[in-house]
Amino acid sequence: MSSYIIKRLLLAIPVLLLVSIIAFLFIRLIPGNIIDLMESDQGFISQMDKAQIEQAMGLDKPIITQYGNWLENVVVHGDLGNSLWDKQSVTGKILERWPVTLELGILGLIVSQLIALPIGIYSALRQDTIGDYITRSFAILCIAVPSFWLATLVIVFPSIWWNYSPPVTLVPFTANPIGNLEMFIIPAIVLGMTMAGTTMRMTRTVMLEVLRQDYIRTAWAKGLRERVVVLRHALKNSLIPVITIIGMGVPTLVGGTVIIENIFSLPGMGSLLMDAVDNRDYTVVSGVILFFGVGLIIINLLVDLTYGFIDPRISFR
Repeated sequence: MSSYIIKRLLLAIPVLLLVSIIAFLFIRLIPGNIIDLMESDQGFISQMDKAQIEQAMGLDKPIITQYGNWLENVVVHGDLGNSLWDKQSVTGKILERWPVTLELGILGLIVSQLIALPIGIYSALRQDTIGDYITRSFAILCIAVPSFWLATLVIVFPSIWWNYSPPVTLVPFTANPIGNLEMFIIPAIVLGMTMAGTTMRMTRTVMLEVLRQDYIRTAWAKGLRERVVVLRHALKNSLIPVITIIGMGVPTLVGGTVIIENIFSLPGMGSLLMDAVDNRDYTVVSGVILFFGVGLIIINLLVDLTYGFIDPRISFR
């Protein structure tokens, strides 16, 4: 397994290189630059002052040189640079914000599976019944409804009908677990429902296929209870495709956190990224996207390693 992990990590190097190029270059293709924003924020800046600011920020150099210097700092020194606005360390900003995004993502993933797995199993066991049609319709609804639209409704209508708005002041989990969960549970449900629809349909499809296998018929014929047949024999052999779908949905989950955090005013990586894009803070944008890229590669590796624990027949070479 160790050789497999090393091989995967080596293969991740060109992927991260491509991610770094995209993260570094694409933000600079957006019309307007940080000098223009500074001028609009601070008033008129002369051409001489603009040149001095560009030189101080290193923006006067060719784009290839800027990228090379930034990549060298990242690879050699592990330094993502400093914010162009407040000069604070990008790594420090990320370390401050990422626990919020991590908590939201984990809760969203847990919520999605608490919704998807039981409903998917029920739908397979009660195929072509009214309950099956209702659950399948609910799955399609989860897929079709955009998370940002649902999040907006969750904020607007309760405030109109019951004069309730979700809390916007971050409460650390260590200080007040109940208050922390109260802040995160609604965004997590909204975030998890989008992912739940796809997992629900995949769980139903795979369970239907497994339930038709001979060893499942044998288990029924032996008189085993439905719970034993489903959970001990059918579900475990259905999990590999489901885990694959979960792993493929993680990038969508990460992208959803960017939107959800801004709607619910959560001070996580998503809001940091959006603020940096608005301010054309190039180093922050590049650092956050690269951090997300590393995180997704690690998650995909963990998903692949999970296959071996679920199915002993799978070996890693």
